[in-house]
Amino acid sequence: MMRLVNGIKAVAGVAAITAVCSLAMAQTSNSNVSAADKKFVMAAAQGGMAEVKLGELATKNGASESVKKFGQKMVDDHSKANEELKQVVSKEGITLPTDIDAKSKATMNRLAKLHGAAFDAAYIKDMKADHQKDIAEFTKESNSGHDPDIKAFASKTLPVIKEHYSMISDMAKGKMSTKMSGKM
Repeated sequence: MMRLVNGIKAVAGVAAITAVCSLAMAQTSNSNVSAADKKFVMAAAQGGMAEVKLGELATKNGASESVKKFGQKMVDDHSKANEELKQVVSKEGITLPTDIDAKSKATMNRLAKLHGAAFDAAYIKDMKADHQKDIAEFTKESNSGHDPDIKAFASKTLPVIKEHYSMISDMAKGKMSTKMSGKM
């Protein structure tokens, strides 16, 4: 009986040591990601989720077909980018946020109250400003990011964000964009 108890204690001890080593390895891999890269990843994740939610809202509340199509493109492209980002950071042990930030929630609540042409105008204005900011952030990360996988994600995603900005700028000028069929 004593041997069985000692055997169980030994197995439990080995399991505990294994768990501690696994945790230490996870923390070590996570420590290789710079604070700037982590900040970029968190902002990109929350921004991507916001683009999806706002895109869904645009398909419901928008008046013009171009706004509705753009909204659907945001859902499609940013859903894909969000999944790619999850893949990239899972290797680094980074846990992404699961909800949008307070600023995006406020934008969502404000736009949810609008319909038709009023929604279109506010959505276009917000998307133009947001994509302009995203271009700056993704350009900075693709040029000076430290983690090669995160940097590659930013570089790969940047042309899509630039395309979105071009499309929304055309809509802001009153032009109907013919670029709606492109995918990420």
